[in-house]
Amino acid sequence: MHAQYSASTVPEAVNDFFLRRVRLIADISVSDFLRARVQPDFAGGKTQLQDAYVRLNLSDAFGVSVGQLKRAFDLFELSSSADLSVIERDGRVESVSGCTGVSGVCSYSRLTEELAFAGRDQGLRVDVTGASLSFQGTMTNGTGVNVSDDNDAKSYSGRLTAAATSGMNVSGQYGVHDHVGADGRSAYARAWSADIEVGGWRDGLHVQAAVASGDNWKELDPAGEAATFTAVQAVASYFVPLDGPRFDGIEPLARVSYADPDGATPDDGAIIITPGLMLYVEGKNKIGFNVDVFLPRTGETEYSFKMQAFVYF
Repeated sequence: MHAQYSASTVPEAVNDFFLRRVRLIADISVSDFLRARVQPDFAGGKTQLQDAYVRLNLSDAFGVSVGQLKRAFDLFELSSSADLSVIERDGRVESVSGCTGVSGVCSYSRLTEELAFAGRDQGLRVDVTGASLSFQGTMTNGTGVNVSDDNDAKSYSGRLTAAATSGMNVSGQYGVHDHVGADGRSAYARAWSADIEVGGWRDGLHVQAAVASGDNWKELDPAGEAATFTAVQAVASYFVPLDGPRFDGIEPLARVSYADPDGATPDDGAIIITPGLMLYVEGKNKIGFNVDVFLPRTGETEYSFKMQAFVYF
């Protein structure tokens, strides 16, 4: 369960207490060969499925999953919200809505999620794990969570990860997203991303950094072609163990995110800077504080303060 308080400097914004996530995870093991996961979310007073898939372990290194699952794209989206140091992946600021094609603030995760290259979808995933190389690929409907397909085409993503050194992974991914075009026919948008991860959760220095670019298919130029987006993001944190009666760790963190939703349009990009702090009670149980500073190329600088309590058991 993630209970959040959020406030911003935008005059129209409503400072709010709310339940960001309330999820029960059922991991089912029928045998070494057949496993499954069902994860409903009860936040907002409604029930919505998140993960819901069956996994076949064809060997120790090869598996196939079918159902609703995460696409094989974007390091930050593939990282669990129970582990992330930043409270909101997209750095949202209440009542700011101006990013070309995707609304909200312009940030790395806002673009990859809203353009449907990252996030959950319904389909099939294969993963192959080796000593130094691993691969994950997905074929999905392209319509997102709990939504039936709207055409006969499918979306594809592939992610290749190499263990560069001990404690450092480098990945590259490519995605093709299908959608219904302006003429009512199936159209395709493409994006690529590369990322690096150093360290791990709750273990000293941890760095995640990525760059992504591709088709902003929600924004078309006069010729009807998709705009080109570019985004870069880095998140760094440092976990320091504590030996106290209430907290077993403290973790300062910082994020810098740059996003340009349309390379042909000047002054429509933005930077988000997020300083923060996590206080760990035990394991993934923690209390986090973030300040998201939104710096658009044009317009006013805005701030959002977020506090969130994380409970995981």
